[in-house]
Amino acid sequence: MGILGFKLKKDEVLDHWISFADGFAQPPQEFYAFVKKQLDARKIPSMAMSDVEYAEGGLLSDKRLYLRMIRERLAFDLCASPFGNSYFFSCRTIHSPPALRLWHIAAAFLFFWFVYSSLVLFLGFFFANIAFVALLVAIAEVFRNAVAMGLNDLDSALMNISIVGPIYENWFRKETYYREDARLAYLNIVPAIVKKAAEDMTGEKGIKLTQQYERSPIFGELYKPVPPRDKK
Repeated sequence: MGILGFKLKKDEVLDHWISFADGFAQPPQEFYAFVKKQLDARKIPSMAMSDVEYAEGGLLSDKRLYLRMIRERLAFDLCASPFGNSYFFSCRTIHSPPALRLWHIAAAFLFFWFVYSSLVLFLGFFFANIAFVALLVAIAEVFRNAVAMGLNDLDSALMNISIVGPIYENWFRKETYYREDARLAYLNIVPAIVKKAAEDMTGEKGIKLTQQYERSPIFGELYKPVPPRDKK
């Protein structure tokens, strides 16, 4: 993090899993619908799902359909696709850090200057100062306690607003044990469901997934599953 919380980071690939199924054929939309059904049944809090298209190459190249699952700043990009006479399933874990930039601060300053000027115009200088300070305190309290006040939807909405989101996350949104635990639960549950769905759909046609590869360039040893100890 830079001075005053400014960040210039791009999206990071935390993990990438891919597996192949020779002789398997199925429209990707059917697999995505199956995964959505499985995830809906788990009722993961604050997670959204959508179909997105990514270019295969340059600007004029064909596009490939992906299923994106996102919660807070963590997303999974899932792809199911034929490859010659084979088929593959891949899933990437993406982290999009809040990028607080100077124009965010400038836009916020202009907004509050407009509000303050309007208050002075209608209330006069003395009462405008009182009203403006009260407004700032109220906004800060809502920002700092959105979840504690039962405003989970507001918490998610604030994070998704381009100007407000980075300011809210860097300066007001508290990091808690629960948020860390919920984040890890999300990172564990979704990939497990995706892998199980791929195994089930290929298994129905008597085809077994082969050659699974997994790469964790960012995680490394962090949060690596620990095998259970043998009981003596």
